[in-house]
Amino acid sequence: MTTAIIVGLLVAGGVWFLAQPGLLRVILGFVLLGHGVNVLLLASGGLDRRRAPFVGDGAGDPAALADPLPQAFVLTAVVITFGVSVYLLAILRAESVEDPDVSAADDMDETDEPRAGR
Repeated sequence: MTTAIIVGLLVAGGVWFLAQPGLLRVILGFVLLGHGVNVLLLASGGLDRRRAPFVGDGAGDPAALADPLPQAFVLTAVVITFGVSVYLLAILRAESVEDPDVSAADDMDETDEPRAGR
C-alpha cells in the first residue's frame, strides 16, 4: 500500500509540474514521472519476493531465485530518464544562452507588462 501511495504522489507531482509554465518546471515534472514509473516497475515485480539471487547452491527450487526482469526494466527506465533529462537541460541551457533574460520571460504572467528597456 505504501508503494502505491509513493507512486501516486510522484506521478501527481510530475503531472502538476508538467502543467506549470516554464521549461525548468517541465523538466522537474518529467524527472518526477520517471521516478514514479521506476517505483511502479519495481513494485510490479513483487516486493515480498526480494531475496538473494541464489539461495543455497542454486540447484534447488526455482522459486528461490530472484526475478531479474523488473530490475532490468528499471535499469532501462533509469537510463532513458537520465538521457531525456540531460537533453531537456541542454535545451534549457541553449535557450538561456540565446536570451540571457529567459527566466523573466518564462515566468511573466499575462497581466505583467514588459520591461521598458526592451
